[in-house]
Amino acid sequence: MKQYARALAIAALAGATLVASGCAVVRGQESAGAYVDDAATTTAVKARFVEDKTVDAGAIKVETLKGTVQLSGFAKSNAEKAQAEYLARNTKGVRAVRNDIIVRPGG
Repeated sequence: MKQYARALAIAALAGATLVASGCAVVRGQESAGAYVDDAATTTAVKARFVEDKTVDAGAIKVETLKGTVQLSGFAKSNAEKAQAEYLARNTKGVRAVRNDIIVRPGG
């Protein structure tokens, strides 16, 4: 049952990622192929956050453009912020990471 819930969460994140960033190709920022690659990278990073219990996947936003991942949102500690960056950097397809996560203790 736990694996089913995890798969469902990852699928929901993937769908939300594609819906939330659906305008990128229309704005001419990147080709359709690059957009698909970036969407897959975003989904892979979010999936790693879901699997890692030390990172709150719901509190950290992930956006990818041309292989550069931007992390934003809030972390409860510097350790959580660092772990999110580590997971993103070590995800296939990630060329660079911009870590704009704000540490908000107790938040």
